[in-house]
Amino acid sequence: MTNQTPARACGIDFGTSNSTVGWHRPGVETLIALEDGKITLPSVVFFNIEERRPVYGRLALHEYLEGYEGRLMRSLKSLLGSKLIKHDTSVLGTALPFKDLLGMFIGELKKRAETDAGRAFDEVVLGRPVHFVDDDKAADQEAQDTLEEVAKKIGFKEVSFQFEPIAAAFDYESSIQREELVLIVDIGGGTSDFSLIRLAPERHNVDDRHSDILATGGVHIGGTDFDKQLSLQGVMPLFGYGSRMKSGAFMPTSHHMNLATWHTINSVYSQKSQLALGSMRYDIEDTDGIDRLFKLIDQRAGHWLAMEVEETKIQLTHADNRLVALDRIEPGLSVDMTRALFESSIDTLLERVRGSVTQLLSDAGVGVAQVDTVFFTGGSSGIPALRNSVAAMLPNARHVEGNIFGSIGSGLAIEARKRYG
Repeated sequence: MTNQTPARACGIDFGTSNSTVGWHRPGVETLIALEDGKITLPSVVFFNIEERRPVYGRLALHEYLEGYEGRLMRSLKSLLGSKLIKHDTSVLGTALPFKDLLGMFIGELKKRAETDAGRAFDEVVLGRPVHFVDDDKAADQEAQDTLEEVAKKIGFKEVSFQFEPIAAAFDYESSIQREELVLIVDIGGGTSDFSLIRLAPERHNVDDRHSDILATGGVHIGGTDFDKQLSLQGVMPLFGYGSRMKSGAFMPTSHHMNLATWHTINSVYSQKSQLALGSMRYDIEDTDGIDRLFKLIDQRAGHWLAMEVEETKIQLTHADNRLVALDRIEPGLSVDMTRALFESSIDTLLERVRGSVTQLLSDAGVGVAQVDTVFFTGGSSGIPALRNSVAAMLPNARHVEGNIFGSIGSGLAIEARKRYG
């Protein structure tokens, strides 16, 4: 098969926050439009109780925010490698295995891609983080096996994988004029992944690139972790986080942690959780925060609050502050969130990211002065503190920004053409 023929296979970047599908065709944009002409489909499912049906992506977020009753599920990829993946969740009054939930969303990606392409896809290259699970090879392999099982169950006959930062590298390589030693920095919703790779225009069509990949690494930190820290430091104190008990001890933090984490928000609404909070209230010195927490639970406003925090994080990439109105919880309630607060809240996470880059360079036996280019991709790579933090480690390298939502999907499409024709 030549480059002038459409590829047989597609590449799927199933992301924590957004997903894309790439299909390599001559002279045509690689990424397939998945929703309203846009290349991304937010990795969200909303089960609408009234109409008893699942909706996906932006429409799911819209229906939820419009006040339709139902169950919103986000950060689905975070289930891979977690203990939750072997369990069920309650949806519309019935038990739904989390594996089936993943299958529904990835099946929707497949269906939309096939509708747009006007043909079926039987083969796929799926992107995967360098580590689904840090420091546990068996759990990491189990996460990949689960994803393969899900993909085959929804109809793919051939399934293979490529590391997401390597896929991004192949996308970048299609635009360069000379050989470069490139550090790929892929900061997604759930993971930070890195690869150090030698790229060159004349290597673009070489099938086996193992000798060009000097090292890969990563850490289980991404946009949802940044959201969580911003929520805990900036918002949760209004809801009792950090409150003192009459004994002088701090109020237990598990409820606030669950509220600040996308896939555990619903657990705060459970009867068990509310009873525990109710019995705790009598032992708290200042009950204003916990009373607000009860209002939030009563309104089931946890996902709404998490979206406000996420939007604040996005705004703070180019603004110094954002005033978040919380009138929905309590008239006149608001909080001013600053970039300085955000940066201090994620400082320890950035330290781990820097540590991962240092380890990567050490593994490759490469000095900082030898790196020609730092290529940033992934939805959270635009955070100034993160970008500056990594850039400062490699002062001689030029900095390039890829399509932050599309580089991986494009690279996976390139890989799919090489592997399957």
